[in-house]
Amino acid sequence: MATLNPGGKRHVCYYYDGDIGNYYYGQGHPMKPHRIRMTHNLLLNYGLYRKMEIYRPHPASYDEMTRYHNDEYVRFLKNVRPDNVTEYTKLMQRFNVGEDCPVFDGMYEFCQLSCGGSIAGTVKLNKQETDIALNWAGGLHHAKKSEASGFCYINDIVLAILELLKYHQRVLYIDIDIHHGDGVEEAFYATDRVMSVSFHKYGEYFPGTGDIKDIGADRGKYYAVNFPLRDGIDDESYQMIFKPVMRKVMEIYRPSAIVLQCGADSLAGDRLGCFNLSLKGHAECVDFMRRYNLPMLILGGGGYTIRNVARCWTYETAVALNCEVANELPYNDYFEYFGPDFKLHISPSNMSNQNTPEYLDKIKCCLFENLRMLPHAPSVQMQPIPEDALMEPEPLEEDPDERISENQRNKRIARDDELSDSEDEGEGGGGGGGRRDQKSYSTVATTEQKRPRLMDPIIAKSGSAPAGSGSSPLPPEPSPITPQLSGSGSGSGSDATVASTSNNISNNTTSSYSTATVAAMGEDKKPEKISEKKSEAVTNEKKTSEEEKTANMADSSSTGAPLTAATSSSSLSSPSSPKSQASSAQDSGAHTTQQILHILQELEGQSTSSAALASCPCCTGRQLLVV
Repeated sequence: MATLNPGGKRHVCYYYDGDIGNYYYGQGHPMKPHRIRMTHNLLLNYGLYRKMEIYRPHPASYDEMTRYHNDEYVRFLKNVRPDNVTEYTKLMQRFNVGEDCPVFDGMYEFCQLSCGGSIAGTVKLNKQETDIALNWAGGLHHAKKSEASGFCYINDIVLAILELLKYHQRVLYIDIDIHHGDGVEEAFYATDRVMSVSFHKYGEYFPGTGDIKDIGADRGKYYAVNFPLRDGIDDESYQMIFKPVMRKVMEIYRPSAIVLQCGADSLAGDRLGCFNLSLKGHAECVDFMRRYNLPMLILGGGGYTIRNVARCWTYETAVALNCEVANELPYNDYFEYFGPDFKLHISPSNMSNQNTPEYLDKIKCCLFENLRMLPHAPSVQMQPIPEDALMEPEPLEEDPDERISENQRNKRIARDDELSDSEDEGEGGGGGGGRRDQKSYSTVATTEQKRPRLMDPIIAKSGSAPAGSGSSPLPPEPSPITPQLSGSGSGSGSDATVASTSNNISNNTTSSYSTATVAAMGEDKKPEKISEKKSEAVTNEKKTSEEEKTANMADSSSTGAPLTAATSSSSLSSPSSPKSQASSAQDSGAHTTQQILHILQELEGQSTSSAALASCPCCTGRQLLVV
């Protein structure tokens, strides 16, 4: 049996998605998911995030939600939108969607996030990776198997309990929302593996269920415990019934896991509630159950005065962490919501408590009689454990020869500014580091060694490898080069462009390497380092071409006739001077990118077939170069 442990801190994980506060039920609707964002911002500014693990929940899949809910109902929620509601008129009536549960933008995604946090929390509990899991976006306890109800569409509590039942023989569900947890009770009404205990307002109040006579059916008889309450119950009266009842339940039922729904509409001053509890009275229930040292899932629920909801769930997060927080609210993004006192705790009102001690004792005695009918700790037949809801993929062995993409590499890097106390608060001794201090990050980004992309035109310098880069150094990424095609290929303007835009080109590179040449090379392959011998050959080729060009121009001027195609062709076909052949091709206007690529391949020792030369209109008649 679990025993009370008055102290001791427990490992807590917390689930929150930043998009949850963006969903909007509609104008005038009391349900406002924005309260979850307010809660998150408040506990961040209290510094509570440092004491627990924070996770972003996965969106629950269709298969996960249909483990309890009807397939057609979940499919309807997935497909219906505000712009096509006229196509689903009959289904909206059938599934009770329209008034209390309106169709709004992102409704299905909202359900996915709400359920995802609850399911992920239970998986953590099942694997014993945490003691307490918090999901303030969950706790939507009214949703039925095939019906929306009470602002709830998907019952994340039922899905979470089903996950817990894979590892735990008995699960205890406790509901301190002002409304009866009818959806959860209905789901497990005929089983003894889940006991539901609900403290709620009863009598002409939504949902109208939760009478003391509702005790379960078949194998689940006496496993549904309902404590109906009247208006105005205060902290003292509430603890007078909660602690004795829960102590008796824990003694007889002996659960191995607990799910606690902490609807904040039972607080004083709630927009839809009629109880008179303070934050301390409400959170005392959390603290009492925490002391049993059992795996516990803590969820949100109702709560329609959103400033008090944020106060309550922030304080109960601190209670789960077993730490104290100041009554003075820290400055936060929603500080003006908490005026005029800007305090954490709220004062109960002076409304009358209609729950007399005699009435409470009478209900309490009836519940004790029902609990006496239960066998102690009902057993469960052993069976294979089903797979967890969240199956983590096995890590794949990386191939060292395979290049990973930039996007994949970025996914493995944790940002230094992921968490901070506030948007503009720096870290360290005046050095900055907050999320708005982007200057330091941009400086680091420019000094880091980058991996060259496949299409980068790079010519590595000898000895330019960074320290510690290994046997195959990667040169730094060059500046972008704009291709500029020239007619002659030996103009000085293109050479200046290459020299000014790439620091990786060797000083021995001559004017034959025009910008167009480097760009063309970048499209097909990364050029290798050029040896001094090849650079000297290209330099001699340039000198020879210029001398022959000058001589040809002199001959042409003396005869009064330009060079003919035959003269150019005969010059190309001469095997005695391969360098003169290349320069003659340049003079005839055939010095194109494709011809240059062929010449470079031959200079680098790559063979070029005669058939390839014949098929190239720019290289027709040219023989292979020999260096």
